[in-house]
Amino acid sequence: MRRVITGHNDEGKSIVVLDGPPSRSIGEDVGGLFELWNTDGEIVDTKDRIDRADDEIILSPPINGSKFRYFQINPTPEGVPIEIMQEIAHDAFKRIGAEHHRIDTSKHPAMHQTKTIDYIILLKGDVTLLLDEDEVRLKPHDVVVQRGTNHAWVNNGNEPALLIAVLIDSDLK
Repeated sequence: MRRVITGHNDEGKSIVVLDGPPSRSIGEDVGGLFELWNTDGEIVDTKDRIDRADDEIILSPPINGSKFRYFQINPTPEGVPIEIMQEIAHDAFKRIGAEHHRIDTSKHPAMHQTKTIDYIILLKGDVTLLLDEDEVRLKPHDVVVQRGTNHAWVNNGNEPALLIAVLIDSDLK
């Protein structure tokens, strides 16, 4: 994975500021979440050299902020008891400061809800989006606009699934 981050030099000309892999990732043992860029709602100085993704990985963006990331979901292992899956999901969400987002996990251990509008694209794999009352099977290049709903992602295939996501802090009704 390569990130190219642009900006401006002192003369106002466009330049490449960063060129390389994501600086932070977490959970590679279960697929992984890779932070690409973050905003915090403040004015961005396009002349700075700050890697705004080089910070602790937290699921949700800050107030008025955004998160740009890709994540990979491994196939669900067979034969693992639901209690163990719940424990694994709890620990994974805790690692990204998101255990409080797990409001109702009765349908699936990875169910969670954030106060964000999310734009998600399935790049590769066979994934089902689980909602409280619906399920949608996705194929590569399908797009989901997630509007603060309780949800989980399930990899139906034998290979890791790759998704890209932009999370935007939002007031939801």
